[in-house]
Amino acid sequence: MNAFTPVHAVVSGDAAVLPVGATAVVYCEGQFGEQDGKTANGLVRHSEKYDILSVIDSTRAGTDAGMFLDGAPNGIPVLANLAQAIVHADRVPDYLICGVAPADGLLSPAQRIVLLDGIARGMHIINGLHEFLGDDAEFAAAALLAGVTITDVRRPRSMQDLHLFSGRIFDVTCPRIAVLGTDGAIGKRTTSTLLVRALNERGVRAVLVGTGQTTIIQGGKYGIALDALVPQYCSGEVENQVVAAFEGENPDVIVVEGQGALSHPAYLTSAHILRGSRPAGVIVQHAPRRRTLGDFPMVSMPTLASEVALIEAFADTRVIGITVNHEGMAADEIGGAIDDIEIEFGLPATDPLTRPLDDLVEMVLLAFPQFGARLSGGVAR
Repeated sequence: MNAFTPVHAVVSGDAAVLPVGATAVVYCEGQFGEQDGKTANGLVRHSEKYDILSVIDSTRAGTDAGMFLDGAPNGIPVLANLAQAIVHADRVPDYLICGVAPADGLLSPAQRIVLLDGIARGMHIINGLHEFLGDDAEFAAAALLAGVTITDVRRPRSMQDLHLFSGRIFDVTCPRIAVLGTDGAIGKRTTSTLLVRALNERGVRAVLVGTGQTTIIQGGKYGIALDALVPQYCSGEVENQVVAAFEGENPDVIVVEGQGALSHPAYLTSAHILRGSRPAGVIVQHAPRRRTLGDFPMVSMPTLASEVALIEAFADTRVIGITVNHEGMAADEIGGAIDDIEIEFGLPATDPLTRPLDDLVEMVLLAFPQFGARLSGGVAR
């Protein structure tokens, strides 16, 4: 192996080679709780693959990660640096996960130093950026010397292993629900994860198909980092993952995580999600107080009405509900925002992070009443 040979690159969606229950620290300096910290935010809320021990962000150090994000403690501390994280763990954790997700997908010089420090201490690296650290001479040499691996989650499979759209989606007999949104980093993955959990807890067999790097890092069984692919293969890869989930799990419903927004000028993968999964219903995630696109402040947010109309004009589907991202809202404003949406659109609406998850189940049940007989434990109405 020379210094330019990738040390270890797991292809997008092939998370099975990583050990279940490995300990991990999430690096998210200056971005935890922010839009560009969405990978760290997601791992704190949900991880099937790793035991998340702490988050590194000196600007939020001393807080509980769950309390900071959602107002409920989860026992994951936010610490100032890697040395503190190791002391807290009482040993060197197995993995250091890069939890930042900037729009350009690149590491800053300061971020490089921290990840290289983790390698020198014997920690494996999980990288979800567009920049492949396994191809970087400095990282490859450091990992070789330390005997650790670098996993570039967004590295796609070779071209011969990718899938064009084939029409196999027409053989998938269960409904698909896509969770789309009006912007990137607006909560689509969180809502998708909570919806799948709530449906399964109530007796409806649901499975998640991820379309971004965070879902794969969390341990999702089915998924692809869609924004790392040549566009020609995007809808085919979505279709392939949906078919694999259908054949592998025999679910009642498949929930497909959205990316960006159909109206977004830069993040266009929602189009491939709609074409590849052909959802029977769409849930739209919206932040009523967000005025400009997250990473593109020169662009105004689309209206919820325009996004709903665009989705239903673009694809043979219907919007079945709206989920609210409550950023910028006081607690007593959330209910009013939900009520306003329901009145304007005549659709069910909820905030998955502050309202009962039964509301999400009810949203699906109204659209697909055939699931009613399968529900266990009742649904709040």
